[in-house]
Amino acid sequence: MPLDRSLKRWEIALMAGVLCALLCGFWLGEEQTQLADRVIRFHVIANSDSPEDQALKLQVRDAVLSATQEFYPQEASLEEARAALSDHLGELARTGQETVEAAGYDYPVTASLEKCWFPTKEYDGFALPAGEYTALRVVIGAGEGQNWWCVAFPPLCLGAASGTVEDAAAAGYFSQDQAALITEEDQGYVLKFKSMELLGQLQGFLFS
Repeated sequence: MPLDRSLKRWEIALMAGVLCALLCGFWLGEEQTQLADRVIRFHVIANSDSPEDQALKLQVRDAVLSATQEFYPQEASLEEARAALSDHLGELARTGQETVEAAGYDYPVTASLEKCWFPTKEYDGFALPAGEYTALRVVIGAGEGQNWWCVAFPPLCLGAASGTVEDAAAAGYFSQDQAALITEEDQGYVLKFKSMELLGQLQGFLFS
């Protein structure tokens, strides 16, 4: 009888832990969805992982970022930024293509605005949880190399045009709660995001 009682307690503790994790995952999923509705990410994929192709990726990144800043002002709304990027995808692809050709390569370059899945990603001073986000996606050649990620809108890591999450919150792009979520000073938020990412993968494995 004592054995049965301890087993039931263990089972209850396990179920409580799983329930807590699921609820936390649901909460973070809702937070991620709300964040995804406020940002446009930037995703550049290199032709390969060779040092030359990786260096070329950064040249294309710089050229395309410079071009995007001409299409919409920093004070643009999310809808204005999305529309501007969508209307100028051909020009952005040509900008990337010209950069590739000037460097002596003949890789094709494509640019699209689409929903992409991103893993948990830490930037300089903030992080975004894993999930689907709208992204300006630039692919160089075969697109089989390492990626470069950033946030195109609001401009959080675009060189001279970069702002901070606090600036973005002050401008109304993020709520104060959202800004606090992605910039926790103790850096524990990154571990939390990655834990929820692993939980989501486990849930997909168990219930698929």
